[in-house]
Amino acid sequence: MAASLIYQEPLIYEAIMLVLYGRHYFTRYRAVADLIPPEASVVDVCCGPAVLYHRYLRHKAVRYTGLDLSENFVRQLNKRGIRASVWDARAHDALPMADYVVMQASLYHFLPDAGPVLQRMLQAARKQVIIAEPVRNLTSSPMRVLAENSRRLTDPGDGQSSHRFTEESLNTFFLPYTSQIANAFLIPGGREKVFVLNADASLRSA
Repeated sequence: MAASLIYQEPLIYEAIMLVLYGRHYFTRYRAVADLIPPEASVVDVCCGPAVLYHRYLRHKAVRYTGLDLSENFVRQLNKRGIRASVWDARAHDALPMADYVVMQASLYHFLPDAGPVLQRMLQAARKQVIIAEPVRNLTSSPMRVLAENSRRLTDPGDGQSSHRFTEESLNTFFLPYTSQIANAFLIPGGREKVFVLNADASLRSA
């Protein structure tokens, strides 16, 4: 299934995200980047055009690997010297190991059962898993046309999903992981919520 245009062209992706997040667009990346120390290893699941790395982590000399379903994104990242691989996070393959495993604005793609992908992220993380997820969405708008167009724009190529998190449902999703949650906060503007989970070595594959 073909991905929407937003997942094919990095400039269009950034332009649309800038419209959605407004003046808080850059804050959403900075909030995550600030949680990652220099020289750490990072796996960015559903990395898109790797804005997190290119604009915010590169100067920290992190060892970055981006994973995304979009062959076009991955090809362009590799051309720019950014390590990236085509990866279907719905598959049962183990994720590459890293100090920090990150996912931004993509957990909803795995609804109604997002638990398995989080488990694989926890298995891959040596230190922490960082997830930033929208809790206010245009797709939940009562304006039918606006909501439908937003769903089309956010199809990464695996089919359109009508499922989205609210802050309440996201909090509920993370309840089983309460003992591992090191931090949870809304980014300025309140569109996304960040959860930071400590890795559990007992979950890792041998």
